[in-house]
Amino acid sequence: MDLASLREQQIELASQVCREDRFDHNPPRLIAGADVGFEQGGDITRAAIVLLTYPSLEMVEYQVARVATTMPYIPGFLSFREYPALLAAWKLLSQKPDLLFVDGHGISHPRRLGVASHFGLLVDVPTIGVAKKRLCGRFDPLSEEPGACQLLIDKGEPLASVLRSKRRCNPLFVSTGHRVSLESALLWVNRCLRGYRLPEPTRMADAVASGRPAFTRWQAIQG
Repeated sequence: MDLASLREQQIELASQVCREDRFDHNPPRLIAGADVGFEQGGDITRAAIVLLTYPSLEMVEYQVARVATTMPYIPGFLSFREYPALLAAWKLLSQKPDLLFVDGHGISHPRRLGVASHFGLLVDVPTIGVAKKRLCGRFDPLSEEPGACQLLIDKGEPLASVLRSKRRCNPLFVSTGHRVSLESALLWVNRCLRGYRLPEPTRMADAVASGRPAFTRWQAIQG
């Protein structure tokens, strides 16, 4: 595994990330959520993508793709491991979203290219990273109140909003993926919260991927 070459690719791709709002439709008509996991001891990469209408946030489509894992887990290079399955699921969608939430980091990455930025560039759609753990940077303590927010700063650069989305839950790291400003990323995540820690797009993608009750309830409603 030539990590030096991958590192160079990350730096080059990061330079192409658009950190400003470049929406084709604002407000979006369809918002997607994407989640990646691994099966069979990591041999299979599983990606789920859901489509939700806005503003109702009702799920209208989901696709799951499973592909052979092409590289081992290496911290800082996870997007290379995850994007092939995401692309496979993306190609299965009958329609494409106006805005995409990815469970993972955008620019809040040591080389400013987490999976949300990498995949957002590949499909050229406004993309937001919604991560559960910090990769780099520092932030001031958050209050326990839902909605509490601080900036994640790394080397003097603001990279994400650290958001307390729900009381007694760890914060989320909300960052620019591609074609979305940091301010708009936070705005849209807040607009898609419905009382859970995760915003609905990534919450439902996780539910589909893992067969959680939220997905089984949706299946029952569909008949």
